[in-house]
Amino acid sequence: MKTKRINAFVCIGLLLALSFGCSPSAERKNENGIEIPDMDIHAAVLEGNVDVVRQHIEAGSDINKKEPLGGATPLISAITFGKTGIAQQFIDAGADLSAKNNDGSTALHVAAFFCRVEVVQALLDAEADKTLRNEYGATPRETVMGPFEAVKPVYEMMQTQLGPLGLQLDLKELEKTRPVIAMMLQ
Repeated sequence: MKTKRINAFVCIGLLLALSFGCSPSAERKNENGIEIPDMDIHAAVLEGNVDVVRQHIEAGSDINKKEPLGGATPLISAITFGKTGIAQQFIDAGADLSAKNNDGSTALHVAAFFCRVEVVQALLDAEADKTLRNEYGATPRETVMGPFEAVKPVYEMMQTQLGPLGLQLDLKELEKTRPVIAMMLQ
């Protein structure tokens, strides 16, 4: 697995951690008078703050806003960190399902790679494109087709680097679920 892919995920976590303290504290409202939350949308995702995410959606915040280092959208960040309810909020709100991060992965690529079964199904129900390829030439299905032992070190590295930010991976569950995801994406 290429280092670029790993670094993109690390960058997501670092940017999200930094964004907690980077929002202005003044009250902001959109053109309809709806208050825009002070907490950055990516920080709200990482924290699992469903209410702030909902407020961003209601205020018309850009739900496809990419974080600058890894290029993840809030939906991709929610999927990465296993925030299923928040991911569903973004899907229901019409997030761009074809938006790609810096390695060309869409929300469906990320959901497949992290074996987020519920999110994969929600994305398929919302008609996410299963044929898009990332920068490595892989479709979402192809990200789970290889042998688990070949990608286990990638999962372990991500757990080590992003675990302090809330990433929780169960390697046995990932190994068991990869074939299920591959079948879902046929």
